[in-house]
Amino acid sequence: MKATELKSEKLKKNYSVVIPAADFENSVDSKIAKIAKNTKIPGFRPGKAPKEMLKQKYRASVLGEVLDDSVRDATEEVIKENKLNPVMAPNIKVTKFEDGKDVEFELSIELMPEIKIGDLSAIKLEKLMAEVPAEEVEKALDYIAKSRRETVKVEEDRETQKGDTVVIDFVGSIDGVEFKGGKGNNYPLELGSNSFIPGFEDQLIGKKAGDKVDVKVTFPDNYHAKDLAGKDSVFAVEIKELRANKPVEINDEFAKSLGEESLDKLKSSIAERIKGDYEAASKMKLKRQLLDNLDSEYKFEVPEGLVDAEYKSIVSQYEQAKKYNQLDESEKSKSEDELMAEYKDIAVRRVKLGLLLSEIGKDAKINITPDDINKAIMAEAKKYPGQEKAVFDYYLKNKQAIEALKAPVFEEKIVDYVLSKSNVSEKIVSIEELYSFDEDNKKAKKTKSSSKKSEKESA
Repeated sequence: MKATELKSEKLKKNYSVVIPAADFENSVDSKIAKIAKNTKIPGFRPGKAPKEMLKQKYRASVLGEVLDDSVRDATEEVIKENKLNPVMAPNIKVTKFEDGKDVEFELSIELMPEIKIGDLSAIKLEKLMAEVPAEEVEKALDYIAKSRRETVKVEEDRETQKGDTVVIDFVGSIDGVEFKGGKGNNYPLELGSNSFIPGFEDQLIGKKAGDKVDVKVTFPDNYHAKDLAGKDSVFAVEIKELRANKPVEINDEFAKSLGEESLDKLKSSIAERIKGDYEAASKMKLKRQLLDNLDSEYKFEVPEGLVDAEYKSIVSQYEQAKKYNQLDESEKSKSEDELMAEYKDIAVRRVKLGLLLSEIGKDAKINITPDDINKAIMAEAKKYPGQEKAVFDYYLKNKQAIEALKAPVFEEKIVDYVLSKSNVSEKIVSIEELYSFDEDNKKAKKTKSSSKKSEKESA
């Protein structure tokens, strides 16, 4: 095998590779010999048939497989001899394959960039934290009480009002034709809950039990059922019963019904849950700050092949969201050219940070343990109260789902490692500032624009 480097550009290297005809023929003979050992040919014992007869019978059928094996082995040899570190599978193009002549192919390899990890303790970050106000605990307590309250039938002859629950039958139609999914019986609807199409509940306020009402509404443009989005409809509604909320007393008995010893214990438990939510938001902002820092501080070439794959994945998600009217307002306000340029930047950043974090993980010898995966599955299960067993069963029976968990778990371990080495100070802020993720995005974009401007000025 002979390899000649054709050109080298950034992270890409191209080689012309020649496999001598004699070497290729030897591989063909070897393959045919293996077949002959287990093949019966009339008049000959296994493995004893003449070589030329075997070649005539099997040569054509093994050529493709031998070519694949030879090209693969030659490629591995080129990589090993030149001490290359490919970022993805090489691109191979066979340029010459003729009977009795040398096999020639071109090999295009994109390499991993060289990344040197600096002093992680030099990274300075600010962890934003918020204290849990007593009024937030009271709000949460009221919300829990409202979610557990019962309704009682209103016996007096009065009109419905906001906050009441009406038990209704309804049938929806468009241009007089009933549509699928637009029918319900004995449905309890709280007026003012905004759980139905905008304007639906308002038209049932001021009515009485027994009334029949034609509710006229327009489905939102971004409605999940595309065939209904933006269309005018009429719902024939019958109010079968009026029910009012029965007040819930927030006391020790209420706390015990929730599994707590007392009201004070319940409040403490709620405060801890809110604190956990704040901590999660704080960690999210800190991680974003860290990634911004790493993106800014580390400069290296990013493999185009990985960027293209990531970009295609982002664009595919965008096209799906567009198809089902699920684009957010910021995406709707931009032209497709603007969005594609933004998605390209995001793809470059994701690949760059992915490679950097992977290198940090390798440098620190960070590995994923079975315990890490178990904790991740437990965390997923907690997101679905009452369905924990179903979540566990899903991961138990689905190896691909477990594999999908490994990448985010590995990334999180590396992020935690970098944070443990970084210089992190703490700052108490308001709840509004803690959750102001949109402002973070604006700052990140501004920083990115300034960075690009500086690069142009220095060029």
